[in-house]
Amino acid sequence: MSDPARPGRLRWRCRRGMKELDLLLERFIEQHGEALTDGHWPELETLLETEDDLLWDWLQNPAAPRAEPFRTLLERIRRDPL
Repeated sequence: MSDPARPGRLRWRCRRGMKELDLLLERFIEQHGEALTDGHWPELETLLETEDDLLWDWLQNPAAPRAEPFRTLLERIRRDPL
């Protein structure tokens, strides 16, 4: 199901208290806007509910046990070039 407003909503939710997170997350949204419009990475909404410090830890170590449900997405966010 296509939702043209989804990337904009996600972009707004990517505005965090840490500049490093802002850069990583906003870059991911920019690079994958079309896929996000088409409903890809549904776990992104849940991931964005995570506190900044924990999310940053997970991005640094996506193999962390509590990060398991998001591992593939975290790896994708980390590896996409700036």
